[in-house]
Amino acid sequence: MAKEYWYDTSTGQVQELEKRGQQKDLLGPYTTREEAEHALERARARTAAEDERDREEEDW
Repeated sequence: MAKEYWYDTSTGQVQELEKRGQQKDLLGPYTTREEAEHALERARARTAAEDERDREEEDW
């Protein structure tokens, strides 16, 4: 089984399967530690893109 990583929003740290925190605080799973380290950046970028799409739909 491939290793999975999660980003723990309560600690700001990357967690592995056996050491992960509460589900409510986790983003993931990610296939690499590096992906998990950038989880918040990716989430912010997706949110910004969705917000922009919503603004565009309201304008048409």
